[in-house]
Amino acid sequence: MGKHRVLQIAKYVAGAIAVAGITLIEYRLLHVNRTTVALSFLLVVLFTAASWGLRPAVFVSVLSTLAFNYFFLPPVLTLTVADTRNWMALFAFLITAVIASHLAERARKEADKANQRRREVERLYGFSQQLLVTENPTELLTRIPSDATLSFGFTEVALFASERNRIYRSSGNALDLPADRLREAAKSRELFTEGSHVLYTPLMMGVRSMGALAVRGALPSRETVEALAGLIAIAVERAGALEQLTRAEAARESERLRTALLDSITHELRTPLTAIKASITSVRETPTMAAEQREDLYAVIEEESDRLNRLIAEAVEMAQLDAREVKLDIRPHSIRTAVDAALSDLADVLQQNPVEVRLPESLPMARMDLAYITKVLRHLLENAVKYSSDGSPIYISAEAGEGTLTVNVADRGAGIDDLEQSMIFDKFYRGRERRGLVPGTGMGLAIVRAIVEAHHGKITCTSQVGHGSVFSFTLPIAY
Repeated sequence: MGKHRVLQIAKYVAGAIAVAGITLIEYRLLHVNRTTVALSFLLVVLFTAASWGLRPAVFVSVLSTLAFNYFFLPPVLTLTVADTRNWMALFAFLITAVIASHLAERARKEADKANQRRREVERLYGFSQQLLVTENPTELLTRIPSDATLSFGFTEVALFASERNRIYRSSGNALDLPADRLREAAKSRELFTEGSHVLYTPLMMGVRSMGALAVRGALPSRETVEALAGLIAIAVERAGALEQLTRAEAARESERLRTALLDSITHELRTPLTAIKASITSVRETPTMAAEQREDLYAVIEEESDRLNRLIAEAVEMAQLDAREVKLDIRPHSIRTAVDAALSDLADVLQQNPVEVRLPESLPMARMDLAYITKVLRHLLENAVKYSSDGSPIYISAEAGEGTLTVNVADRGAGIDDLEQSMIFDKFYRGRERRGLVPGTGMGLAIVRAIVEAHHGKITCTSQVGHGSVFSFTLPIAY
């Protein structure tokens, strides 16, 4: 027997005990008149309806009528009624009790609805305040699902932004809200539900669809859902306006950043050459140098030569990709094969950073050059390790959309500010804050973008300073 069933039975038992108690007191002890008895029973009925609902109240009404007839209407201690007027009184009491129960039940429901509306309005107000305090457009869209989950007690929330063609989720478990259903809601511009705990609603700004929202959990009223969708639509529009402003500021900063780019290129080429030249000069000018010191200098020459060779190899590969001179062997492959290969290649590099792979078994095959997509994943994983502290986890996930497979590599590292997010895929560009702290040529992400675009895909970055980054790239699905 379920807990709810036991609770319902307890309500009926409590009502019966209350009727029995009044009957005992007023029949045995007080000996009050019948009007007082009827009012006492009526109070119990009203209390039951207001506290526990209509059905227990009707049960108490019938039980009170029987007790009133048996103990207080002559002839007492029988269910017969001698006087016709007593029949009318008994009938009037029963009708009054049932009607009073119904009215009390309605009042209780209206009070519950009013309280629910009040709570929903308070939650909408708190949620709107959270939307207003965020100035970073990417952070704003990233936070909306989690803030909505906390404000309204949803289990899962997913947000689809049409202009960005991106889906933001409250957690990894929100993958249960499929991308195709979100896109369908945005296109159909109609609210629809799946069962009693899942809802999809479009985000409308006038007659323009900004995307769609999906929630799982205890659903609020339709009016609250529409108000919530309106607030989020305004937030998405505001995020777009802020992003345009950020891009304008980035354009004004472009000339200054050109100098930083040239400095980075010069540094990457000059550093190994300087070390090689200094080592050779020391060997030549010190013929009596100890064999151990000479071997150390030879090791420096070899290491810096390898570094210079890698730089040149990456530059050549970048030039070949830009010129479309690379011939890709594109075939249907499982993305898991590429992920496993990349993790195997970087086993030593990833020792200090656990990697969590979230790849559904139902993922379709993608059209790709397996070797090059493995290289893309290696670059993204190496990049995540460079900018994450030891022990910080890295996540790999994927989901299928309309004709594309989206692969995500997420870290919990330092994050990238909005200004730099538009430049990290440029050749030789490296982050300003960690340029001298993290080794690299500045061409890894540029190569990644070139490879992904050669597969007719796109790569994007979603990041929040201090909370990490998510690099996502798409591949065409193999049909």
